[in-house]
Formats: sequence, C-alpha cells, structure tokens
Amino acid sequence: MKKYVALILQLIIWSGYTLAEWLSGKDHLVSKIVLFVVFFYLAFLLARILLKSNKITLWITIFSLTTYGMINMVLYFVYGGI
Repeated sequence: MKKYVALILQLIIWSGYTLAEWLSGKDHLVSKIVLFVVFFYLAFLLARILLKSNKITLWITIFSLTTYGMINMVLYFVYGGI
C-alpha cells in the first residue's frame, strides 16, 4: 500500500512541476533543467521516506515520471497544446 501512496504523491509532485514550468515559460533551458532536478529530488526523497528502500524508490520514481510523461503527452494531443 505504501508503494501506491508514494506513486500518487509523486504524481502530485509532477503536477506541481508542470505548474512551475508553465509559470517559468520564458526562462532559459538551464533553469528548467535545475527545476526538473529539484522536483525529481523532492519526489525521490518523499518516496524514500515512505518506502525505506533505495531500489524500490528509484523504480517507483521512474514509473511515476514515465506515467506523468505519458499523461502529459496524451493531454497535449487531446487539447492541441493550449
């Protein structure tokens, strides 16, 4: 059950990343990369606290990032990049 909670919380963190990236629309690429690293570390740290295992935490984080990316792409194609 902790894995699912970590996954849902990480998806919430990735949604916050989307909002932060949208708000920083005119920033340089380097600052967007730094923003991504900060959110990735935050998601990893949150899952690490819940799961207490680096290996499982890494897999959950990669899975949540992949799920976020696929949902983001689907919504982009459905709404046409609005």
